[in-house]
Amino acid sequence: MGESKERVGLVLSGGAARGLAHIGVIRALEEQGVEISAIAGTSMGAVVGSLYASGYSTEQLEQLATELDWREALSDTPDRRLKPYRRKQDDRDFLVKQKISFKDDGSLGLPIGVLQGQNLNLLLEKLLAKHSAVEHFDQLPIPFRAVAADIATGEAVVFSEGHLPLAVRASMSIPAILSPVEWQGRLLVDGGIANNIPVDIARQMNVDRVIVVDIGSPLQTKEQLETVVNVLNQSVALLTRRNSEAQLATLQANDFLIQPEMSAFSITDFAKAAQMIEQGYQATMQMQPQLAVVASHRSQQWLADKPSRPLRIIGITIENSSKVSDAVIRSYIRQAVNEPLDIEQLSKDLNTLYGLEYFEQVQYRLEHQAKGQAQLVIHAEHKRTGTDYLRLGLNLSDDLRGDSTFNLGASFRINGVNRLGAEWLTRLQLGAEQELYSEFYQPLDTGSRYFVSPWLQWNLRNIKQMQGKHILAEYRLDRFRYGIDVGRQISNNGEIRLGLGSGWGDADVRVGSPDLPEYSFKEGYYQLSYAFDTLDNVDFPRVGEELQLNFRQHSASLGSDQSYRQWDIVLNKPLTLGANTWVIGGRYARTLDSNELINASYQIGGAQNLSGYQRNALAGQNVSLGRLIYYRRLTRENILPFSFPVYAGASIERGRAWDSAKNSHYDSGYINALSLFLTVDSPLGPVNFSYGLNTEHQNAFYLNLGHSF
Repeated sequence: MGESKERVGLVLSGGAARGLAHIGVIRALEEQGVEISAIAGTSMGAVVGSLYASGYSTEQLEQLATELDWREALSDTPDRRLKPYRRKQDDRDFLVKQKISFKDDGSLGLPIGVLQGQNLNLLLEKLLAKHSAVEHFDQLPIPFRAVAADIATGEAVVFSEGHLPLAVRASMSIPAILSPVEWQGRLLVDGGIANNIPVDIARQMNVDRVIVVDIGSPLQTKEQLETVVNVLNQSVALLTRRNSEAQLATLQANDFLIQPEMSAFSITDFAKAAQMIEQGYQATMQMQPQLAVVASHRSQQWLADKPSRPLRIIGITIENSSKVSDAVIRSYIRQAVNEPLDIEQLSKDLNTLYGLEYFEQVQYRLEHQAKGQAQLVIHAEHKRTGTDYLRLGLNLSDDLRGDSTFNLGASFRINGVNRLGAEWLTRLQLGAEQELYSEFYQPLDTGSRYFVSPWLQWNLRNIKQMQGKHILAEYRLDRFRYGIDVGRQISNNGEIRLGLGSGWGDADVRVGSPDLPEYSFKEGYYQLSYAFDTLDNVDFPRVGEELQLNFRQHSASLGSDQSYRQWDIVLNKPLTLGANTWVIGGRYARTLDSNELINASYQIGGAQNLSGYQRNALAGQNVSLGRLIYYRRLTRENILPFSFPVYAGASIERGRAWDSAKNSHYDSGYINALSLFLTVDSPLGPVNFSYGLNTEHQNAFYLNLGHSF
């Protein structure tokens, strides 16, 4: 086998997850001594090609492909633990997680892609950071080209210079799935629609022959198009088939075509990375006799990344087109000037900023200065679909004896009222419990650490005292409150508030003895509250904890009819072992110093909250609840943003409601309860079906769209 001085170009086709087979191809080429002089890639071919051209070894590429959390990478949702606490509060009602966006002019905001690519962009910046100073891609260890397409004209756009992560991101922007990339006045999408196998681009890189890797799949029949994944595979194949055939027709006798058998894999099978890599490897090893003519004794292991000193950041620049000020954005960036770049912390900070929901994307780039130094540029892009959000929700319960309750809810949040990031939230609920709540949240500093929050609330609800199946008394409580809080956020995990409140209302008897009093009341109080939340998922947490503490002092000096104290504690802690999760939690609330006051009642009842009862069926001046919830995911992980995870679980609960006033002897006694549930975690939010029963011979079916635990 003689030395070959020929320049060999490597052409890597697109194909989404199937493109991971390229890694196996490259490993086999290295083992055979084939030296690559240039790489041209489209879509996933551009991803793998850019990393290899930048110096990643095949071992590093395999580790990345098999260990990366692809679901997180291909999601716009930041890790919930990184979200600002203000946004975590949005999860706490029964409203669905999907929001309807509105622009400032009131028009509906529709995205141009299911995903904006927030996490994907940060990942590409991180992976390609060592070559961020490269201006022309010929300066990479292996010259490289990425192919994208102009969605307006259908023309291929070839990146040979510029910002490498942007070029790769543009090349893999599957239309309607990933939002297009704006570049020099053009909207760029996945290059597969224009040139999925860029043979002609590789030939322009002064190579003598090309090795082409085609991971496309044949079109499926009508009978095979049974699922959304099948249809998505077919759509991608149709987009790329014609131009792929045209490029393959240009292959010459001295070129090589490698076509791994990929029919068993879909474009979303990232979880099968190891198997796809092996397919690419085996297909290439089978061509060893033919490839021997371009093999050499030289190795490309010299390309592997060598340890280097981290860049030192000498300045930070903000590029901002959003509603909030540059100072607000800068306050979230913990990278210090004249210190080494901390990419991990920077990515977390940018995801926290993105979690404010003011931005289309929050990204960064490095502008290299002197050797080992760089200017950090933070790019915050205004949200095209608008920053005002509408959310809807529904819960329903039926006790199987003709008595059912339902609640419909909606909230509307106006973001970015001013440059400090003020918000105006209004929430409306209709049904068995009616409520109108409005709050204006005004940060007092650029870091949103301190805030002031005036609010008002009207609600109408039933307060029941039950003994077994029997309603001893039921009041209709009509209350109006208003107040103001001042507080401080504690990192992303919590907040503390001190507030003043006032209100008035009426309590009218609906069910019970004619001797029961009806009365009007006035309230005046101050309260201190603390909340802490590090749950990774509000609906099905696996790690973290939640704690809420609230103390309220009603005082005659503040206009209250009576003086009394109340405090309330809520705790939830998930424990996970493999696919199984247990959530230990409960609530304990007390009213002290008070005569019997209906307006001082706490309520419990409902699914996983003394199951068997309808929502808030029990009330007392004091309540206690302990529970253990178990659940297990029944479906496998899927990277698609529109997947439908299914969970099954059960809960056991023990609770009580009672009065401690001298003029009341009400006590429900301790009640044991059990529930079984099945939940589909849809893109709109969890759809929860559950059945509950308790030792008071109460049972009920529940349907809940939105948060339910």
